[in-house]
Amino acid sequence: HSLRPHSLPAKLINGGIAGLIGVTCVFPIDLAKTRLQNQQNGQRLYTSMSDCLIKTIRSEGYFGMYRGAAVNLTLVTPEKAIKLAANDFFRYQLSKDGQKLTLFKEMLAGCGAGTCQVIVTTPMEMLKIQLQDAGRIAAQRKTLSGQAQLSGRGGAQPPVEPPAAPRPTATQLTRDLLRSRGIAGLYKGLGATLLRDVPFSIVYFPLFANLNQLGQPASGEKSPFYVSFLAGCVAGSAAAVAVNPCDVVKTRLQTLQRGVNEDTYSGFLDCARKILRNEGPTAFLKGAYCRALVIAPLFGIAQVVYFLGIAETLLGLPRVQP
Repeated sequence: HSLRPHSLPAKLINGGIAGLIGVTCVFPIDLAKTRLQNQQNGQRLYTSMSDCLIKTIRSEGYFGMYRGAAVNLTLVTPEKAIKLAANDFFRYQLSKDGQKLTLFKEMLAGCGAGTCQVIVTTPMEMLKIQLQDAGRIAAQRKTLSGQAQLSGRGGAQPPVEPPAAPRPTATQLTRDLLRSRGIAGLYKGLGATLLRDVPFSIVYFPLFANLNQLGQPASGEKSPFYVSFLAGCVAGSAAAVAVNPCDVVKTRLQTLQRGVNEDTYSGFLDCARKILRNEGPTAFLKGAYCRALVIAPLFGIAQVVYFLGIAETLLGLPRVQP
């Protein structure tokens, strides 16, 4: 796993392709995850992932499920590039003595890669969450104004539709954040992102390596492709569920617009305390099922892209393993 001169460009292209295909496939589930995590006890609009997706299609159309996808598709390639390059760099540095990487050193390399990727991940998630959650807030306001009009008129007349709030765009959000809060505005929730991504890498990499090893036909031989695929899916899902409490806190901290009667938070600990007090410990598992469903295909797709060696074919290079 040393840093071979031709392997990094190929890895970056493969990572980028995997990221683009993966985001396109699983983005609606990610949107459901954000909306479910942002729901507070007073105002529950969605009962489950499928309920959220059905209501989103009904009120915002099919493309409503892809709100915020453009930000992700634009930034997923640089995010993957940083993560893969950093992981390769740390592995190379840690294996300079010629020894095989130990489990601890693999965890260290993963930890370094997770720390580096937040440079792109934090602003990407920050913008994506505002765009994904705009529809939930609009739907909540519509429901409340409908109820208010019905109670005010004794239910005699049909409620008048409130004027729809203009939908924010990523460019507009970036401009507003930079103007009002500077660069720090785009990095709101950086601590929570680190607390999610670093443990994720620490859990995922060793778990994947060990699961993958179980399927090796003989020592020294590579595991069959389907074993790597399944190991990626299982390790990814397990790591995703393990760090879900941090993901819930991160989503809440990065949401700038609150619904009616919803809590606001001053920081990571304040947010965690209020969620525990007002919504109970199970609130930390909100969206965990969706997140596992998002992560498993992402790692599965990455394994497929690496296995097919798309970048190596494009660059005319000998095939390398991820």
